[in-house]
Amino acid sequence: MNEGEHTLAVFIDFENIALGVKGRKEKRFDIQKVLERLVEKGKIIVKKAYADWADYSEYKKPLHEAAIELIEIPKRSMSGKNSADIRLCVDSLDLCYSKEHIDTFVIVSGDSDFSPLVSKLKENGKRVIGLGMKDSSSHLLIDNCDEFIYYEDLERAIGTPPKIEQDLPETKKEAFQLLVDSVVALVRENKEVLWSSMVKETMKRKKPSFNESYYGYRTFSDLLEDAESKGLIHLRTDSRSGTYVIVGFGKDKKKEEKDDLKEKKERIELKERKTQKSRWRPRTRKPRAKSPVAQAGTEPVTVSETPSSEPIPPEPSTRVSIESEPNSKEK
Repeated sequence: MNEGEHTLAVFIDFENIALGVKGRKEKRFDIQKVLERLVEKGKIIVKKAYADWADYSEYKKPLHEAAIELIEIPKRSMSGKNSADIRLCVDSLDLCYSKEHIDTFVIVSGDSDFSPLVSKLKENGKRVIGLGMKDSSSHLLIDNCDEFIYYEDLERAIGTPPKIEQDLPETKKEAFQLLVDSVVALVRENKEVLWSSMVKETMKRKKPSFNESYYGYRTFSDLLEDAESKGLIHLRTDSRSGTYVIVGFGKDKKKEEKDDLKEKKERIELKERKTQKSRWRPRTRKPRAKSPVAQAGTEPVTVSETPSSEPIPPEPSTRVSIESEPNSKEK
């Protein structure tokens, strides 16, 4: 058994479930939906169902196919009112004390009479999960369990997993569907990092006969790579271990790529706008024309070289005063 994997024991009060199903549109209880959800919680070791099976003979075949042990309870007139409940409590407590490796108990019922049993199991360090109909489940039992699953919620899918292409071969479609269902199951269980080994274990719990070589893949990594190429999942390689980690579905990857392209386009447009503005801001013509004028007071030669049409007024006056002095002396 792998570290962190839970072991489950499932006890079904079938009479209570059958009464709850009668009030629904679908008047048939599907045990496969229940087991598919519980397999996501861990490895199921014990499966028992209690009822007077003479009244529920149509359920015998699907329950036998699911490898559930059917505990026969005689009619109420012969054995009493709560004989099925008592037998279920005795078997679960016996298993709690004798099998220490079982850490999770699942009570498939909505009867409030099982609330003391739930409390006793929790006292012994066991995790208790309840499952029942929404309309016929007692709030006392719901609040006492560590987790309670409504049967109606088993049909509701979380998120929008990608659709598998119909052009693929049947074997590949079966493998990809099992892969997508396992990823959805791990996301439902709030797993933060979806390691490839964790996904493969979930696929084997859902379908014990799963083997990637049957579907034409040499290794499980080849299956993941092919699923990524088909746009079903998004993979990332862990830097330490070098194994694959499933980050999300393929549709999420396409959305991220579109968002990245939009951001890049916006950045490029902003850069182009900035460069266009910087070309027209500086105008150096005027300051270049003023610079030789500032040097004219020290070097008069530069004044004559300037092509300006208007002469500077102070310089011609100084030249006239210098030339007038020798003329006065000669007279």
